[in-house]
Amino acid sequence: MDVIVIGAGIGGLAVARALLPAGHNVRIYEQAPAQRTGGAGLTIFCNGAAVLHDLGVSLDGVSVPVDTIDALTSDGRLRMRADLRHAAERYGFPTKSVSRRELLELLSEGLPEDLVQYGKACRGVTQTAGKVTASFADGTSDTADLLIGADGHHSVVRRALWGDGVVKPATYGTWQAFSEIDIDITDTGLHLMITGKEGACGVIPAGEGRLQWWFDVRWSPGDPRPANPLADLRRRFGHWASPVPEILAAADESDLDFFGHHWNKVRKVWGEGRVTLLGDSAHTMPPTLGQGANQTMEDAWVLARELAKPGPDVPAKLRAYERARYPHVNLVSRMARRNPANVRIPPVIGRLLPETGHSNMLARFSNRLTAQQNGTAPTRTHAAR
Repeated sequence: MDVIVIGAGIGGLAVARALLPAGHNVRIYEQAPAQRTGGAGLTIFCNGAAVLHDLGVSLDGVSVPVDTIDALTSDGRLRMRADLRHAAERYGFPTKSVSRRELLELLSEGLPEDLVQYGKACRGVTQTAGKVTASFADGTSDTADLLIGADGHHSVVRRALWGDGVVKPATYGTWQAFSEIDIDITDTGLHLMITGKEGACGVIPAGEGRLQWWFDVRWSPGDPRPANPLADLRRRFGHWASPVPEILAAADESDLDFFGHHWNKVRKVWGEGRVTLLGDSAHTMPPTLGQGANQTMEDAWVLARELAKPGPDVPAKLRAYERARYPHVNLVSRMARRNPANVRIPPVIGRLLPETGHSNMLARFSNRLTAQQNGTAPTRTHAAR
C-alpha cells in the first residue's frame, strides 16, 4: 500500500520501520527543516523496549537498566518502592532512560535517506472513496491509500478529523533536563520520584555520568515564565532532601526545557475513512506515568499488525487498530491524568509494591506484552526483524 505519514518524530519513524519491511511504500512529511534534536529524556519501559526490539532497534549498550523506583517525601521518607527487575526478567527487556535525540537516531538507522521530506507543513487532509490527499503549505500535495497522523500534540491531522479545542491543559508543567551530573545516584539503577507541597522531582540514571531529571510545578497556560528558571527551582526545591540540592547545584540553565501538561479524552474511534492517528495526535496525556513514548511505539506495532492481515478494506483495518489500542491507551491516559502529581501531594504510605505488581500493570498497558503472554507476539530471542 501507499502510505503517507505526517510527522517524523518517534511515532512517524517507528511506524515507518514497522511498515517498510512488509512492502508498503511509505513517505513521511515533517514541518521542521531538519530532524529535531531537542527535548530531554524518555523512560523506555519493557513494553516500549519490546516494540523497539521487534522493529530492529536494540537498546543494548544504551543507558543503564533501572531496577527500582523509590517514591519519597520531600524530607526523604520512603512512601513506596517498585521493583522493576521482575518485569525485566519476565518480559526480557529492562527499563532505561534515553535521550530523545538518541532514540530518534536509533529509529532512523537503516531507513531510506529520502524517506522524510523536511520543511513540509501539512495544512489539510481530504478523502475520496479510495484515496486520501495531504496538502502542504508550499502549495504541493500528495495522494496515497492511507494517511497516518503522527504529528503530535498540535496535530493538524487531528484537527481535520475532530476540530479544535479537544486538547485541554492539565494542572502541572515540567522543567526537564538530560545532562551530565556526577553525584552518588548517577551510577546506580535507582529511579527516584519525590513529592512535597512545592511540587515533584524525578531522577533517573542514564549511563555515562548522565541523569534524566525534572521538576513538576503548578501551571496554567497564562502563567508567565520565570526570568531565571534555575534560580526559581533552587528557591522552590533547594531545601528538599538529597539528591535534590546536589542536582540543582550542578545544573546549568541551558539544560532546562519546559512543557505544560495537556490531555485529551481518548476516543474509541480515532480516525475516519483512510485516515488514522498515532501517538500524541490521538492520545495526548500528562507524562506522570512515563508511558507517552511507549504507547506511541505500541500504536505503531499494532497498526502494522492490523495492516498485515488479509483483505483489501483499508478503513476496516484502521478501525480494528483503533479498537485494539483503545482499552490500553484509555487506561494509561486516565491513570496519568489522575496521578497524584497532577492532583495533589500524596500522603506517606510506607509500603512496597509487590514485585509482580509492576509487571502486571505494564501488561495491562501493552498490546505487545499481552500478546506475548498469549503466545502471539515475538519473544526477545525470536523477534521480527
